[in-house]
Amino acid sequence: MSVRITCAALSGVLAMLATAAAAGPPRTAFVTLGTMGGPVPDGHRSQPANAIVRDGKTYLVDTGDGTVEQMARAGLPLPTVRAIFLSHLHVDHIGGLAAILGLRNQTEARDVLAIYGPPGTRELVAGLVAGLQPSAKAGYGIPGKSWTPPENTVSVIELRDGETIDVDDMKVGVAQNTHYDFAPGSVEDRNYKSFALRFDLPDRSIAYTGDTGPSAAVERLASGADLLVSEMIDMGATMDRVARTSPNMPASVKATMVQHLTTHHLTPEEVGALAARAKVKAVTVTHMAGGTPDAARTRAYVATIGKSFTGPVAIANDLDRF
Repeated sequence: MSVRITCAALSGVLAMLATAAAAGPPRTAFVTLGTMGGPVPDGHRSQPANAIVRDGKTYLVDTGDGTVEQMARAGLPLPTVRAIFLSHLHVDHIGGLAAILGLRNQTEARDVLAIYGPPGTRELVAGLVAGLQPSAKAGYGIPGKSWTPPENTVSVIELRDGETIDVDDMKVGVAQNTHYDFAPGSVEDRNYKSFALRFDLPDRSIAYTGDTGPSAAVERLASGADLLVSEMIDMGATMDRVARTSPNMPASVKATMVQHLTTHHLTPEEVGALAARAKVKAVTVTHMAGGTPDAARTRAYVATIGKSFTGPVAIANDLDRF
C-alpha cells in the first residue's frame, strides 16, 4: 500500500493518528478484494469486489468475478457474509455473485442473505436463482436429499437515490452517480441506475464512489468521510490494453468506448478534486482499468491526486486492508 503525505499536512495527519491510537484500532476494516476495472481480465488483479469487515461479520461491496477465491485469500469465510451491496449491474462488478449464491446453497446455508442494489437487482438475482435449480434439486445425488430451494436463501432490496437505510449497526447512504447518461425521469433512468454508497459505522465512515464520472451528488455523499474509496481511470493505459486485446475493434465500437471511458469515470485529477471538495480524511484508489501500474505510474497517480488533495493517498492492490 503506497501512502503520500505532504509536509503541509504532516502535523494534521500526526494529530489524527495520535487520536486514533488513543481510541484504539478501528473495529472496521475495508478490504479491496479485487481492484481490476473493466471487462478485460488482467491476470494480476481480480475484478471489482470489496469487503467491509467488522466484528467477525463481512459485508460485500460489489462482487466481481473471483470474489469467493479472494475472500478465502483474505481469510474471510463465506458464512460470515451478512449482506451484499451492488453499486451497479455491469458484469465486472457482479460476475462473482452466482458463485456466492451457489456455494452458499451447496453448503446448505439456512440464513437469508440480503442483497442491496439498484433497479434491476431483483431481475438479476431471479435469473441466478433460476439457474441454480437443477443443482439444488439433485443435491449431492442422494434420493430425497435435495438442497434448500435457492429462492429461500436470498432477499433483494432495490435501493433508491437519496435514501439512507440501516443495516445492523451501519447507516448506508445512497446517491445516484454519473456512470450512466440517461436523461433524468426517462424510462432508461428509472430502470438503470449506478450508485455511490456511504457506510457510516460507529468507529468510521467510508464513502465508495462505485463507477462514476465527476458528480456533485457523490461529493455531497462523501462529505467529511474518514475514507473515500474511489474508482480511477488512466485513459492512455486503458486504451493501450484495449488495442492489445481487441486489435480489430470496429471504429464505431471504439468511439463509443472512448465516450464512455472519458465521461463515466474519474481521472487522477478528478479524484483529487472530489476528495478535496468533499473534505475527506484519506483516499484509497481502486478499479485499475489500465492494469497494474509500475512504481513510476503509481507515484505519478499519487502526485497528481495530491495537487488538489493534501491528505493520505493509497493506490490499492488486491487484499489490501484500510
